[in-house]
Amino acid sequence: MSKVIFLGAGSWGTALAIMLAKMGHEVILWSKVEAEVSMLQEYREHRDRLPGIKLPESILVTTDMELACQGADLLVFAVASPFVRSVAREAARFIPAGQKIVNVAKGIEEDTLMTLRDILVEELPEADISVLSGPSHAEEVALEMPTTVVVGSARKSTAIFIQEVFMNERFRVYITPDIIGIELGGSVKNVIALAAGACDGMGCGDNTKAALITRGITEITRLGIAMGAKMETLGGLSGIGDLIVTCTSEHSRNHNAGFLIGKGYSVEEALAEVKQVVEGFNSARAVKKLAEKYQVSMPIVEVINRVFFEGLDAREAINILLTRDKCKEYPDLGWLEEKE
Repeated sequence: MSKVIFLGAGSWGTALAIMLAKMGHEVILWSKVEAEVSMLQEYREHRDRLPGIKLPESILVTTDMELACQGADLLVFAVASPFVRSVAREAARFIPAGQKIVNVAKGIEEDTLMTLRDILVEELPEADISVLSGPSHAEEVALEMPTTVVVGSARKSTAIFIQEVFMNERFRVYITPDIIGIELGGSVKNVIALAAGACDGMGCGDNTKAALITRGITEITRLGIAMGAKMETLGGLSGIGDLIVTCTSEHSRNHNAGFLIGKGYSVEEALAEVKQVVEGFNSARAVKKLAEKYQVSMPIVEVINRVFFEGLDAREAINILLTRDKCKEYPDLGWLEEKE
């Protein structure tokens, strides 16, 4: 068994910590939020995010960063994307060279256009940093519902180590060297899920949702290939798999925020109602900037940015998407007579 330390005690970090503790690993759960730590210590339950799911007594919950970072076989970054850089800077002096780290959050930093792993590599250059992603809502993992994810790592040996730490009969883990594919799939799908939620809020129906998910994976793939990701990854668990679950699930904060906007809530009202970090909102402008940088067409991302940041009505956004110029579904596919 391994000593595994979690930085971040939100729903995802807590759910994974509970799972690993039940597997027999030594687990420490850290949070900067004193009220959150006090709640977990007193009630052994994350009453806000995972009500009714008890923490094993073996899990140590703390606000002490130095204590949390000592002697870890694996350090799990589970903080929300806006705080990854600041937590990494705070933890840096306590993290030894060669420390195995796996990031389980999703997002892109707007100012730098860095993925979260890029940020960790910059702040912790001597660490061995991997990523874990896939269709995996914390609420279901905490209830031990069957779940499958993928780990991306630069080193095969590290990927296998993380796979062995996390994998059990209810949590299947695949491995891959395609880190950028995993990160882009996990980040861009949150933006698409906002649009899917808005469609549901407006009552658009199953046809609309299916079209949006399908064209969403097309946009993710365009950007991913331009940035060096592999098609197989984008069509796998961390791409289309994560997109499907985030666009359709009641657990998805991105879908729920979009749903409220589709119902007529303002962006501010929707974000306040969800009461959690809506990663798609934080990544939307960054993804648009990446599309511009790599010169790829991402019309869904474009209109979502206009809804969030320019006041475009969600219904008008649907009209804009439907009335774009006529085109082929896949431009590279042609008829025989075109080649004569």
